[in-house]
Amino acid sequence: MILKGFKENSIKKHLQAILKNPKGTSKAQMVESVGVIVNADEETNLETFKSLTKSLQILPSKLKIVAFSETMNQDLMSWQTCFSADDIGWKGVIKNTELLTFLNTEFDLLISYYKTDILGLKLMTAKSKAHFKTSIFQEDNRLNDLIIQIPLNDFDAFETELLKYLQVFKTLKHET
Repeated sequence: MILKGFKENSIKKHLQAILKNPKGTSKAQMVESVGVIVNADEETNLETFKSLTKSLQILPSKLKIVAFSETMNQDLMSWQTCFSADDIGWKGVIKNTELLTFLNTEFDLLISYYKTDILGLKLMTAKSKAHFKTSIFQEDNRLNDLIIQIPLNDFDAFETELLKYLQVFKTLKHET
């Protein structure tokens, strides 16, 4: 139990170091690939994100989703990649190769779709090499470039607001 607390503190320190020294990846560009980080314990409807690819006019193959779960039950096997706190080691070292691949992919847009303040989710958002990050999570505004404040269960409102902002930034394919 004590070691778990020490490990969590080492991850928190690593997260704070990332947030203090941003790499400057926040640049809006044409959205052609999307990464999504969700809390599977909160949201389990993959179809909502797949329908978003139509609105963004990107290929479904350009959508990658990772899900965090504290329970890791069998229902989560439908997710493309699922991870838990066990996949994160001391000082925020990622032990899951699929998760590492996701984090090292330079998505044009990263959507962090979770409300619960979980260290693993925040670390994944911070470590992502996505060019533009958006979320509904509001605890730390340094994690994202755009925060859309909507209830977790109102995905239609999130999609509408996201499309509106992406049109303003002129990053949608049909906007050029």
